[in-house]
Amino acid sequence: MLRYVAKRLLLSLVTLWLITTIVFLMVKLLPGDPARALSGPQAPEASVEALRFKLGLKDPFFSQYWRVLKGLVTLDFGHSWRNQRIEVWKGLLAPALFRSSKLAGLAMLITAPLAIVAGLVAARKRDTLIDRGIVMVGLATSSIPEFVTGALLAVVFGLNLHWLKPIASIPRHSSVITQLHYLLLPALAMAIVYFGYIARMMRSGAAKALESDYVRTATMKGLTDGQVIRRHVLRNALAPTITVMSVQIGYLFGGIIGVEAVTNYQGLATVILNAATNKDLPVLQYAVIVIAVIYMAATLLADITIAWLNPRARLDLDSA
Repeated sequence: MLRYVAKRLLLSLVTLWLITTIVFLMVKLLPGDPARALSGPQAPEASVEALRFKLGLKDPFFSQYWRVLKGLVTLDFGHSWRNQRIEVWKGLLAPALFRSSKLAGLAMLITAPLAIVAGLVAARKRDTLIDRGIVMVGLATSSIPEFVTGALLAVVFGLNLHWLKPIASIPRHSSVITQLHYLLLPALAMAIVYFGYIARMMRSGAAKALESDYVRTATMKGLTDGQVIRRHVLRNALAPTITVMSVQIGYLFGGIIGVEAVTNYQGLATVILNAATNKDLPVLQYAVIVIAVIYMAATLLADITIAWLNPRARLDLDSA
């Protein structure tokens, strides 16, 4: 197991280097002149040229590339080009990452237990109205974009019924209860969409486990349905479900710009959008890299969890 984790960490470092290189090249290929965009269309060319030198845009290609790699290794991401008094990490990315973590954590806390239970119920009631109902609800919710769900929730439960806060701008120094009240609407918007993905995967894994020989053997030995579910079905059915959840966790941090825009929540996705719009390349580069690190960490944690749940997977990892 330790050998597998070490190999995965080494592979993750190589992947991070490749991602950093690709992001750097893509940012360099973006159309437009960042110095001109920052200076404004009416700025004299001399001022724009001076800004190019100040930002390092006139440095050799490999000098700029090395500066990005060095910043990643030393965790010194430099300062924002839009406002050079603001540090990229401490002033922008770290606060946005903290806000996104709260929202993503609450969304997953809502949807994961409900989806797992729903998928398990659907598998046990296969080909019944309950099964078809859960599958249809999952398909319907997962086909609606998050920003549409967020807008509908904001109109119905925020503006009309006043049960939830339609704007997720949390006041400073708020209590945990107050923060949950503000976060509930965007978290529900995301949870509704991801419910279908997780429930369908859980249903598929549980249905396969229920048809297996070891479950039939356990039943013949006299184990109750609850014991069979806890000891045999869940351990095997959760493996593909956890894999899907790990992918969704990564997406929750960087792909929820629609929900953030509807509810005015300043998370990591909003920072990425603003950086791309304002040609703030240091913020854009390192924000995308942070998202990649979250994806890799979530995937590695999912693999380790699967190995802990499933002894057969653990043996495969030890022999890897």
